[in-house]
Amino acid sequence: MMNAEPAGGAGLSVGGLWTQVQAHARRYQAMIDSTAPLMRERWMGTAFLVAVFVLRIVLAQGWYIICYAHAIYVLNLLLAFLSPKFDPSLEADLAADDMEEGGTTPEVDRDRLGLGGNKDDEFRPFIRRLPEWQFWLSTTRASALALFCSFFGAFDVPVYWPILVIYFFILFTLTMRRQIQHMIKYRYVPWDFGKVKYGGAKK
Repeated sequence: MMNAEPAGGAGLSVGGLWTQVQAHARRYQAMIDSTAPLMRERWMGTAFLVAVFVLRIVLAQGWYIICYAHAIYVLNLLLAFLSPKFDPSLEADLAADDMEEGGTTPEVDRDRLGLGGNKDDEFRPFIRRLPEWQFWLSTTRASALALFCSFFGAFDVPVYWPILVIYFFILFTLTMRRQIQHMIKYRYVPWDFGKVKYGGAKK
């Protein structure tokens, strides 16, 4: 009997702790969700966080590898943000195979692939591989983590930073050029500004 009481008490303690963790997680998620309509304010806060991180790197003269990893990660997020949900090149290959087997002229189904636009000029939104909300949230979390890591000497790996800067700009240029070529080839624009919307109104 005496041994059962501590075990039961420990079980209640762990259960109560888990309940508190779940309650805090729900409050955190509710707080994050409440910022969804505030796109401009969200990105201004993230820009401020990134500016603080960059200022920290410049003043401390260290943690360049953390800064480089952060930049590469954000570049990958940007690429996913600018890309359609489904790759139109795969659809084009399937359509070409169908034509070789006796089908009709290959044509990419723009609506199904989420490319936006339409052959009858009716507005349809561009469906992204990475939605704006997830893009912002991942960027903010990565920036906060990078800033946090910059306070620990274990992450300050000695590296010649000009090489990282040059390599990043080369990678950025090649990546964006390939993305722009992809946009031109499959005729899609990853934003809705200026698109025709229901009867010729400009957005």
